[in-house]
Amino acid sequence: MPKLIRLYITHVAIGFAIAAAFVGMLLWFDIANLWHLVTHSDKGLLAVVILWFANGIVFAGVQFAIAVMRLKDDGDDGPRGGHRQRVMHREYATVPARANERDARAFWQKKR
Repeated sequence: MPKLIRLYITHVAIGFAIAAAFVGMLLWFDIANLWHLVTHSDKGLLAVVILWFANGIVFAGVQFAIAVMRLKDDGDDGPRGGHRQRVMHREYATVPARANERDARAFWQKKR
């Protein structure tokens, strides 16, 4: 069996075991009167199975995500720098603008 498949199955099983413990604690501590609702209903066992399965999906996904993120890649131990790119610095040319006094007065009179 490939290592990734074995890793997936193992951590999904761990996630469903954690979900079983979580649902067991919900029932044991009688959170939201859940034990009474389960024991006094004819569909109580079905509700517990659905609760365990739904929480199992969530906990299995989280467990597998943590396992994948903790994997270490040993193949990339070299230097981590890349090629330096040259940065272009722009030098702006200043161009003197000449205006005579008559044009300036005409401009400001139009603004008013």
